[in-house]
Amino acid sequence: MPELPEVETIKGDLEKTVIGKKISRIEIFNPKVIRQPQAAEFKRSLTGLRVKRVLRRGKLLILELSNAKFLTVHFKMTGQLVLRKQEPAGERKLPDAGSKKSITRVTFYLDPGLALDYNDLRLFGELRLIDDWRKLKFIQELGPEPFGLSLTDFKKMLAKKKTKIKPLLLDQKFIAGIGNIYASEILFRSKIDPQRPVHDLSPLEQTVLYKEMLKVLQSAIKHGGSSVDDYVRVSGKNGDYARFHQVYGRNGKPCLVCRTPIKRIAQGGRGTFFCSKCQAVPSSGARKENPR
Repeated sequence: MPELPEVETIKGDLEKTVIGKKISRIEIFNPKVIRQPQAAEFKRSLTGLRVKRVLRRGKLLILELSNAKFLTVHFKMTGQLVLRKQEPAGERKLPDAGSKKSITRVTFYLDPGLALDYNDLRLFGELRLIDDWRKLKFIQELGPEPFGLSLTDFKKMLAKKKTKIKPLLLDQKFIAGIGNIYASEILFRSKIDPQRPVHDLSPLEQTVLYKEMLKVLQSAIKHGGSSVDDYVRVSGKNGDYARFHQVYGRNGKPCLVCRTPIKRIAQGGRGTFFCSKCQAVPSSGARKENPR
């Protein structure tokens, strides 16, 4: 699933290409991805509107439209938005809507001469045309954005938790936008075992975790996100951050720091990658704050 850096990258790409563009028509090849309203109403209501602004909250992409409504895109596992030039009428032939050969589920035609394809191999994604995206139930339950969070607030949030640190970082009600890739990378760079209970983290470790969280997310955005599965940028090109991964997807390969083989374990049904040496639990003395 695209995480915060991927959705933020898509947001940035769309801001450069579709702001002010008019949606001249819409083709729906599979209505399953349209959750609100019904497909016919979705198509009718969007036609003729212009894209005013592009927003992001957690892993949700939001397009503010010229009539003050919002088109929301929740990519889930395999959703993509790809911008292309329109082909001359009759040249583009897609397979039937039910065909497994086509992953384009909805196409938004934008004047002049552009088309924005919503692709979704597994049909888990969700498109909505709504009056207020803030009223979506899962949005109201989201935790704070990482970049809007101070160190003091982050430590206060951790103090209330008794779970293990990796599942907590994945909990969207705790903090919004971090998924499996970046939780693994953040913890490696923080030298924290993903199985550590939150209450076991020292103040110093909490500080390091906060700083590394922001650094990893910022770097991933800078490099266009991680294309490890289905994620691509709006141009159709891959994000470049996967080449900077130090643990994610590297099971059995030598740690880039100490050469110990990277381990993969299951946590909450998700694969967790870490280095058992670099992320070993430190002695109690080593975890104390430097009094200086």
